[in-house]
Amino acid sequence: MTSSDGRYTIVFNGEIYNFAELRAQLQAQGRRFASTGDTEVLLAAYATWGEECLQRLNGMFAFAIHDCGTAAVGPSLFFARDRAGEKPFYFTHSREEFSFASELKALAHGRELNLQALNHYLALGYVPFDQCLFEGVHKLPPAHCGRLDLTTRALSVRSYWALPPNRPAANLDGEALADEAGALIEDSVRLRLVADVPVGVLLSGGLDSSLVVAAAAHVSNRPVETFTITLPGSPLDEAEHALKVASHFGTRHHVLPLEEASLHLLDGLAPFIDEPIADSSILPAWLVFGLARKHVTVALGGDGGDELFGGYTDYTTSLADQAHWGRVPPLLLRALSSAAAALPAGVRGRNRVASLRGGALQQMIWGRPYFDQALRHRILRHPAKALIGDALGQPEAFLLALFSQGGDAVDAMTRTHFGSVLPDDFLVKVDRASMAHSLEVRAPLLDHRLIEFAFGRVPSRWKVQGGESRRLQRILGRRWLPASLDVSRKQGFSIPVNEWLRAEGARGLMARMEGLPDAIDLDEVRRLVQGHLDGRANGGRLFALLMLAVAMRNLPK
Repeated sequence: MTSSDGRYTIVFNGEIYNFAELRAQLQAQGRRFASTGDTEVLLAAYATWGEECLQRLNGMFAFAIHDCGTAAVGPSLFFARDRAGEKPFYFTHSREEFSFASELKALAHGRELNLQALNHYLALGYVPFDQCLFEGVHKLPPAHCGRLDLTTRALSVRSYWALPPNRPAANLDGEALADEAGALIEDSVRLRLVADVPVGVLLSGGLDSSLVVAAAAHVSNRPVETFTITLPGSPLDEAEHALKVASHFGTRHHVLPLEEASLHLLDGLAPFIDEPIADSSILPAWLVFGLARKHVTVALGGDGGDELFGGYTDYTTSLADQAHWGRVPPLLLRALSSAAAALPAGVRGRNRVASLRGGALQQMIWGRPYFDQALRHRILRHPAKALIGDALGQPEAFLLALFSQGGDAVDAMTRTHFGSVLPDDFLVKVDRASMAHSLEVRAPLLDHRLIEFAFGRVPSRWKVQGGESRRLQRILGRRWLPASLDVSRKQGFSIPVNEWLRAEGARGLMARMEGLPDAIDLDEVRRLVQGHLDGRANGGRLFALLMLAVAMRNLPK
């Protein structure tokens, strides 16, 4: 869209949820509008407030605005990405050209791997922050913006927003905090229900998605559509819990049963993979998004609740271990960790002990389910290891830098997840799998007002204390949800990926590994496969390699 005076042109992916409020503010300043949508409001906001418009936006977005300039101001391109990183922004930059897109496959790039990005992918299961798996391509990180001077071709990128420090008021009461959290969730859901197309909610039966359903039922004047998948006979099946919530709120509930599912589900998703993520929950996400798209065009999800309110089991486990082992000398812990790391991948207890390298509180950094430093030494061929050199430990250093920003243990752990796995794994998964079905997924728990409240004003003790996690959310759960629902469970859309991998057999799994880059040692891959078939826990590692192989096969020839 181009502004009426012809100066500004915008390319925009996403939604600005508070566009009606911004439109009224701009009209009060004399702006006139020819349309009723949010794109024209965003364009006018930039024309009026410049880069400061970003502070006023409540939404998920990736956009670029071309400014023709004036006699006093030269031409430029301004671009930005939303605070949490819901919408992607890939780009390439050279003296001759600046290209950008929401998908890697839209950009011209070579097949040469960025070995440091590959190192991060093997360690974390995703490629973080501004890196990309392929040389010459970059990502704009969440909450960042940039400007390209079209006269000098100089490019600058900066952060425009960051998590606030955790400075809660003294003697805060959990019930009062829950009042505030509930009001923010309801208003966030209300804004995200505004659409000129049918809207539903993705319901796993867990606390996050159930609270979103409850808020939608509170603020909506029509029945809510809900969607889940069921795995009959599997301990991972959440259909019973989802049905309790759906029945309680009288939703129009839709269930997709996976009677004879297998790893072959990956074949349908494979064409949409460009930069890989190792999160196997992309498969059930892709399926439930396909189910939802048959009935609605927009769906609300529960992403972000774990990071904001302390929902991961890592938190309670690490705190309990710190209480038990906190007095063990660090030197002894490192020695035990090194001994465990020398064991074959997937040996029971290996990861658990190896994760203690930095102490009990840093298990989330050293105990990843993919390839720790010892395993990266094994899976990478010598030429790649030599080129990476001393930088092999950079993935862990990336997480440690996030961890160090926390004011206490819980604050450190939640900030680490918010700045790493949330934007570069979970939100990538949601965007890629939903866009494959042309379904727009919105995340009410990632409203920036709620993020700032959770990280800035909620004391860590109201997130995790002792063995209890999500303490604040549980207060809301007791208020809003059916009494029979177990709000202490931690479960999302999951699949039995370990069993599916074993069902493929050695020949089937190695056939799926075709296309892995030369940097990967196929003999070590075979050892991982055989270990998994023999009962070791290598499912996460093998799925990571499968997704890497898919990404490589999808490259243009």
